[in-house]
Amino acid sequence: MAMKISFVGGGAMGEAMLSAVLSKGLATPRDVCVSDIKAERRQYLEQKYGVAATGSNKEAVGRGDIIVLAIKPQSLAEIMADIKGSFKPNQLVISIIAGARIDTLRQGLDHKAMVRVMPNTPAQIGEGMSVWSATPKVTEAQKKQAGVILGSMGMEIYVDDEKYLDMVTAISGSGPAYFFLFVEALVEAAVQIGLSRDVAEQLALQTFVGSAQLLKKSGKSPAELRKQVTSPGGTTAAAIAQFEKGGFPKLVLEAVIAAYNRAKELGK
Repeated sequence: MAMKISFVGGGAMGEAMLSAVLSKGLATPRDVCVSDIKAERRQYLEQKYGVAATGSNKEAVGRGDIIVLAIKPQSLAEIMADIKGSFKPNQLVISIIAGARIDTLRQGLDHKAMVRVMPNTPAQIGEGMSVWSATPKVTEAQKKQAGVILGSMGMEIYVDDEKYLDMVTAISGSGPAYFFLFVEALVEAAVQIGLSRDVAEQLALQTFVGSAQLLKKSGKSPAELRKQVTSPGGTTAAAIAQFEKGGFPKLVLEAVIAAYNRAKELGK
């Protein structure tokens, strides 16, 4: 049976989820409703996906068995005040709002069946990593539904304690930016030694994509694969020595800890 899903917020991540749910046949367009503050955004979503779009958050909440909160953290207080008391006890609320604690949502919405998710931006192309946790009032059937919805955007992992979501934020949530930063730096370095930017970008991108696929499919650890490429006294060894001299592993650790601490602060 198709799910009846409503989205409060039709931005990039809301659209990614909406698109995945429809393309995997988890819901039909007529079973989906999206609320968004911008008229042009509503029109775009209606035309592209054939779903119902409304300017009323309460209307969206009233139409779904599963309600996805896909709004910006700064709009949360205002939107919670608007839709508080609109929920039926058997509705499942899935929040993908960065930093919004389950307790904040539970109290702000006066609702108990709640799933909190930390997705990441590759979900926009079906290659996401979503980690989620649920309140005790979420039934096994609802957990299964949540897993299927999140799995439609890539991989999903359930954790039994919300505290892990701050840790996850520092790895998979913020991680795409670390990756993009490394690609940027490698491209700039390639240009500095004399390659054209166009060639540098192609080399860096395909090297990372290919390496990620090799790591995924080879069954070998990152350390094993690194050693395979690193001949003693060779070019790779010279580069790795510089990374180690610059304290690369320590720098990564410090960056992750900074993101983790910030995630904890934002949730307070």
